[in-house]
Amino acid sequence: MGQIRVLDEHIANQIAAGEVVERPASVVKELVENAIDAKSSRIDVHIGEGGLEYIRVQDNGQGIAADDCETAFYRHATSKLTDDRDLYQITSLGFRGEALPSIAAVSKVELLSSATDDGAGRRLVIEGGTLKVNEDEAAPRGTDFRVNSLFYNTPARLKYMKTVQTELGHISDVMYRMSLAHPEIAFTFRHNGNLLLQTPGTGDMLQVIAAVYGTSAAKMVLPLEGENLDYQIGGYIGRPEIAKSSRNAMSIVVNGRYIRNYAVNQAILRAYHTLLPINRYPLAVLQLTMHPSLVDVNVHPSKMEVRFSKEAELMLFVEEAIRQTLRKEILIPHATKQTIKRGNSESIIQEQFNFTKAPVEYLEPQKNNHNPSHSSSELGDLDAPYIPPFTDADLPPESKIQSPSVSNEEDITYKKKEQPIAPHVQEDRKELPPVQATSSNKASSSVLDQPSYAPPAYTAPIQTQPAEQIQEHSHTAQYQKQNATASKSTASSSARQAPQRPNYNNNNNRNFSAELLYGTAEEPEIPQFPDMTLIGQHHGTYLVAQNNEGLFLIDQHAAHERINYEFYYEKFGRPEEVSQELLLPITLEFTLAEANKLKDRLHWFERVGVYLEHFGGQTFRVTAYPYWLPKGEEQQVIEEMAEWVLSERAIDLAKLREQASTLCSCKASIKANQKLTEAEAQSLLDRLATCRQPYTCPHGRPIVVSFSSYDLEKMFKRVM
Repeated sequence: MGQIRVLDEHIANQIAAGEVVERPASVVKELVENAIDAKSSRIDVHIGEGGLEYIRVQDNGQGIAADDCETAFYRHATSKLTDDRDLYQITSLGFRGEALPSIAAVSKVELLSSATDDGAGRRLVIEGGTLKVNEDEAAPRGTDFRVNSLFYNTPARLKYMKTVQTELGHISDVMYRMSLAHPEIAFTFRHNGNLLLQTPGTGDMLQVIAAVYGTSAAKMVLPLEGENLDYQIGGYIGRPEIAKSSRNAMSIVVNGRYIRNYAVNQAILRAYHTLLPINRYPLAVLQLTMHPSLVDVNVHPSKMEVRFSKEAELMLFVEEAIRQTLRKEILIPHATKQTIKRGNSESIIQEQFNFTKAPVEYLEPQKNNHNPSHSSSELGDLDAPYIPPFTDADLPPESKIQSPSVSNEEDITYKKKEQPIAPHVQEDRKELPPVQATSSNKASSSVLDQPSYAPPAYTAPIQTQPAEQIQEHSHTAQYQKQNATASKSTASSSARQAPQRPNYNNNNNRNFSAELLYGTAEEPEIPQFPDMTLIGQHHGTYLVAQNNEGLFLIDQHAAHERINYEFYYEKFGRPEEVSQELLLPITLEFTLAEANKLKDRLHWFERVGVYLEHFGGQTFRVTAYPYWLPKGEEQQVIEEMAEWVLSERAIDLAKLREQASTLCSCKASIKANQKLTEAEAQSLLDRLATCRQPYTCPHGRPIVVSFSSYDLEKMFKRVM
């Protein structure tokens, strides 16, 4: 007797329901998608006890004709496909014909719908896939869908449901994504009668972002626009200071469908690059529009995953669009007031500043008998990095400091405070060659001749009340209404001429230039770094500067890191030109497992100018390295580079180059609690202004924080 038999239809429906209805959030998603496809302008969602007790979705869409109500619950019944050619041009959110029968198989369903305006409708009641009631009933145009006692007939599925709060979190996530994907629809979402989400349905995504993430986040987003022959991109991206701790704030919408896509997420993160600290993620809402033939949505029952026909081109397009948007902005965060808890109350901490007349004291120039070109001060040179015995001709133009000459028999020193420096701080202090003192606070180089600071416009005006509240941030408005854009200097324009974009498809022959990280030459006007006047130094750690817009604090270590990082990144792009042979090779020891793994990856070191060879057993030796590695830190840099190479499963030349640049920049930079002369501080500011990305260090920490004039006036109660 044969052992193969056809499953009972009831059992088959329950099994099929498991592919579509994983949890209450799946039900909400399918019903809301049907309401959107019905061209609804208002959708109300009510749930109880995390959706396990009841789910109700009401809409004012086209409704379901009376004759079609029962047919809609048949397997693979749909009005959105007519033949197989439609599978290649899907424009609706639902098309499989599995949602309603799958939901009805594992719950008690009640449907009330009308497709006319005369008040005539049809009511159906289905329990566990069995039709109980099918009758005429008065109903307004649209559909009212109720799902009660979800998984009541599948106790195994019900047993593994999470807590009410967990299931509510999943449903909330679905509603947030749906509302962001369709700002033209007015959504209302309630749980146990409590309002959790309400959007106006005006078509303005900024209002939806305010409803989902709050008005403070909506004030900190940037409009995103871009278009090419295949794709169109829109939406908003967050400024780096509102970065989140998880990827949940990144929403991707393709032709009105919210999706999850790892490649697009990575393109977003690459665009931010060093603007974000480690383990921080941006707020981003991307609306991608393309021809339906370029995307396949029929790859998963939940329709959350898609395949792109030209994925590499799309990733490059997304990355470049976001990068260009960020480059057009002055990404200096505003200082925020901190709060402390005292008992059960919170108190505001007002920032305090204690400026002195002369933050750095100087001694009279002292005579010395040695050549000033080899003199050293406790700070050292800010030209990053010092490269003996080569001359300044070896350095790129942006890394040189323009300064007047100093007498051959004098060097400038400064008086240290009488208070001793802690031992651990002394160990971190970096000694670099001396910088020549300048008699002017303003460098004379044409590269540093920047136009006056003029912030760009913020966002487009919004008509309705919630968006007006977003724009009521008065001091931000005052800060931004000065000028729409800043003019671009001739020197900075010529400095940004870029070679052709490298090929992403060839992993073995990539030509990684700085433009891979900082964009191409086809750019709109980019606002200049603010023109600042140096005031002094605070606690040996922060530089204090000002301009007509307000007050600025600059983290000197982060600023020097950024300068060094861009210098090293350019240098690591030409390793064959700079490696020098060592008279006494450096020996490195590794474990046996590490040594065996490292022997197969030695060629990667040569890509960045480090020549490492196996010396037998667990020993390796460095025979050559670039002459511009941080002096005294060469071995440690190479050791950390080797640790990174060993830890990576698949090595990428761009990542290796970036990692090496980050290691060198951190070790070659000045530290906190390190006093700078006025000339050194001014040189640091001037060179920071020439950086391609002067707002964050390579680790994503902010370099500059601003207090607008309005902020200061409000602190001192000059404005109320």
